[in-house]
Amino acid sequence: MIKYKILCVVFLQFLYTNLFSQNEPLKIGVVGLTHSHVHGILNRNKSHKEFEIVGIVEPNKDLAKRYSEQYNYSMDIVYNTIEEMIKAKKPEAVTAFGNIYDHLKIVEVCAPAGIHVMVEKPLAVSLDHAKKMEKLVDKHGIHLLTNFETTWYPTNQKAYELIQQDTIIGDLRKIVVRDGHKGPKKIGVNKEFLEWLTDPELNGGGAITDFGCYGANLLTWIMEGKKPNSVTAITAQQQPENNPKVDDEAIILLSYDNLVAIIQASWNWPIGRKDMEIYGLKGAIYSDNKHDLRVRITTGYDSFDEEQMELPDRKYPYNDPFVYLASVIHGDIKTEKYDLSSLENNLIVVEILDAAIRSAQLNKTIELK
Repeated sequence: MIKYKILCVVFLQFLYTNLFSQNEPLKIGVVGLTHSHVHGILNRNKSHKEFEIVGIVEPNKDLAKRYSEQYNYSMDIVYNTIEEMIKAKKPEAVTAFGNIYDHLKIVEVCAPAGIHVMVEKPLAVSLDHAKKMEKLVDKHGIHLLTNFETTWYPTNQKAYELIQQDTIIGDLRKIVVRDGHKGPKKIGVNKEFLEWLTDPELNGGGAITDFGCYGANLLTWIMEGKKPNSVTAITAQQQPENNPKVDDEAIILLSYDNLVAIIQASWNWPIGRKDMEIYGLKGAIYSDNKHDLRVRITTGYDSFDEEQMELPDRKYPYNDPFVYLASVIHGDIKTEKYDLSSLENNLIVVEILDAAIRSAQLNKTIELK
């Protein structure tokens, strides 16, 4: 009987995977190559049948040539502008891998043409840009998704599942999210990326936007779209020689009705990190990294029972951002309201970041309506 059940599960997983693969490959245009996360889609292009890169927009031909040699694509598919690429290749969707300021321009061009868009986090450099993008999405009915690395972490998904069972750690009271690394220059990002990542206009800020957005995204998801009542932030510049125009250290405090949250976004960590701690009345959940999760349940003043989990990657199609994009556009799955990739979530993310930047500049708490 047990063997029969196992065979049934294996068959259903096989059937589920292959049902998703019946569609023609999604035709994707890659807009920009200066964001180093572009390696993710270039590296996957030949190994995934769900999508194919039909065109690339990158005016920096030296950069485009360098990557063409690394990933074996033809320079014939590289264009100077989005308009040229759309006219020649007619993509169904584009993925944005340039500076954050250009996200609005990409949506302005693609939305009227009915072309779906996935941008790298965060959604926009400002609340003004984000609202303009929202209007274009509403008018033209396209999908606009935001890609965060932590969306695909099985530990974050398991943590979310556990906190839905309020008998596990009890009512939530505090969440701490920490993200960052040693700093763009110290970790050796390429010069094309560094130029705009440390520019306050093109990136919207420094560490406060680059890594503050992760915490805002996860918290908005966990809080099911509820905005914080207030935002208080401080920023610092600990590496003026490397980041002369922007902050490299940010602490953002969010106040909800019965919960406080702390986002620690930094380009000054000695070790790169993307982790989260969730505290309830009876215990805590530690999402230590992509695969390792711990649950502690109190047994006394400072004693506890601990369960450690090593989690496998998420299941198809939730194990890859670009397969996920194809599945959403083909109608195989639906992005729920306030999901990590959703527009609704990421509009709130930008609102939180906007308030945090103003709070740090004005040295005061910002109340959100």
